[in-house]
Amino acid sequence: LCYAVLFVIVLAIIMWFAERALKSPWGRMMRAIRDNRDAAAAMGKDVKRRHLQTFVLGCAVCGIAGAMLTTLDGQLTPTSYIPLRYTFLIWVMVILGGSGNNWGSILGGFIIWFLWVEAEPFGNWFMSTVTAPLGEESELAQHLVAGAAYMRYLMMGAILLTVMRFAPKGLIPEATNRSTAMTRSS
Repeated sequence: LCYAVLFVIVLAIIMWFAERALKSPWGRMMRAIRDNRDAAAAMGKDVKRRHLQTFVLGCAVCGIAGAMLTTLDGQLTPTSYIPLRYTFLIWVMVILGGSGNNWGSILGGFIIWFLWVEAEPFGNWFMSTVTAPLGEESELAQHLVAGAAYMRYLMMGAILLTVMRFAPKGLIPEATNRSTAMTRSS
């Protein structure tokens, strides 16, 4: 419970800073660079410096997240690093929530985390139910039940494909100005 409270406090602080930055002139400049770096450079913005600035800020947030993860686990073991879990899942979280919206990324993170945690028990139940007619002695049944943990990967892939097909901008897409949207559509 204490760790959950600490997590919520740190998340609230980071979100407060992110939302303030997003609505500031700096945030508008960063969106302009994201949308068209050549036009932003033509307007006198130092694109390379801003990219470096964004990278440093992102690394600082990742450092805070890593410190919190180490505090939660009680140890840091480099061999426990699984690229799929810490790289691919993060992208799925952002894509599901909406890449241009901070709140969407948080929503995507919570949804994917919940599904990641619940996929293994669901997979065990599902495989046990499907293989029940084969009997407990069946090698096929034992193999399928033993591989139920891999339902996580199947579920994440299915979620990613579904979101990319039906909601490519995520569950909470980036809000745009009406005047900007009208200019782009004409």
